[in-house]
Amino acid sequence: MLSAFARAFKTPDLRKKLLFTLGIMVLFRMGAHIPIPGVNFVAVNNCVKQANNGLFGLVNLFSGGALLQLTIFALGIMPYITASIILQLLTVVIPRLEALKKEGQAGTTKITQYTRYLTIALAILQGTGIVATASNGALFGSCPYSNEVVPDTSIFRIMVMVTTMTAGTTMIMWLGELITDRGIGNGMSILIFTSIASSFPSNLWAIKKAGKIGGGWVDFFAVLAVGIVVVVLVIFVEQAQRRIPVQYAKRMIGRRAFGGTSTYIPLKVNQAGVIPVIFASSLLYIPALVAQLTSSKAGWAIWINNNFTKGDHPVYMVAYFVLIVFFAFFYVAISFNPEEVADNMKKYGGFIPGIRAGRPTAEYLNYVLTRITWPGSLYLGLIALIPMIGLVALNQSTTIPFGGTSILIIVGVGLETVKQIESQLQQRNYEGFLR
Repeated sequence: MLSAFARAFKTPDLRKKLLFTLGIMVLFRMGAHIPIPGVNFVAVNNCVKQANNGLFGLVNLFSGGALLQLTIFALGIMPYITASIILQLLTVVIPRLEALKKEGQAGTTKITQYTRYLTIALAILQGTGIVATASNGALFGSCPYSNEVVPDTSIFRIMVMVTTMTAGTTMIMWLGELITDRGIGNGMSILIFTSIASSFPSNLWAIKKAGKIGGGWVDFFAVLAVGIVVVVLVIFVEQAQRRIPVQYAKRMIGRRAFGGTSTYIPLKVNQAGVIPVIFASSLLYIPALVAQLTSSKAGWAIWINNNFTKGDHPVYMVAYFVLIVFFAFFYVAISFNPEEVADNMKKYGGFIPGIRAGRPTAEYLNYVLTRITWPGSLYLGLIALIPMIGLVALNQSTTIPFGGTSILIIVGVGLETVKQIESQLQQRNYEGFLR
């Protein structure tokens, strides 16, 4: 593997793309350490050391820890991810967006432009919420310095802070598009990969320091070994797919015959990717966020604080697992339309051997998709629960780096990037990474 990367660096154009991508990643990480104006950096550092970031854990994960440090890249790539998911869901509901999606490159460009506008709007909304939460001392909970994080709470200062966060999100979008155009891989995915991977060393070292067996080294290597096993299993499942054979009949146009080829429809076991985990995590944050912002002492608020604030509670785990399974089926249902696939196959003379074209084909595709979505959704739920179970098993309050959303994204982005490098190397008669 290392020799393959070395040979990739020996190829002039690939070397330029790889170095450009690495440069953007370094610039992205630099921005995650520059605080926004109006923040008491000393108070922030003191509170970050004591923070229990379960409530804002998802956003903090995608920002590479920049959220709780209130830097210019505090919002990270999360507004863009949210905007992309919203546009993807609206494509099924709004006929205009569905028509744009079918127009090819021109329609995709228009949808991308809408995604940018929605990203900026969401960045303003989320930035305002984060700054308001930090201003009233609720961002860091019980930290004694939480009220000193934002010393000046004037309207002008708040507007400057929100504008800086929004500009940071806009710059992240631009950096991601630069990687897509001039670098290697999908730019937004690479930046997400960078944010998540940057927290691995600190989380592992925190586990070592908090460990009680063998000076913490036993806990350290145990988590590392489990992480390697989880990565292998995730790679195995992410590559798994059900291939449905498709045969195209021959057509005579003039004196020439066209068609007669055989291909297949690849249906992945994990067709929904990491989207159900993000949906479930976001939905479970809402009750805890409402209870924290209202500071209510009612029975419902106490129950939420006891059951939905910490991820190691059985009620939270069960709700998390059930929501992941539900959203896996929900997302697959809106992202893959069996009737549309069956109509396209019928239009171009394709059919599944043993299945009649048209409605029977759609019913067969729906049946197969439902069957393979069950193991895919259960797999997502189990992977997402690994860090929570690890916290209970090790009796620690630190974050388990290998599990859940982070490992799914890192493996997915890594596989896609390696495949893209491989495809470019194969043009030069190179054997490639994946054998």
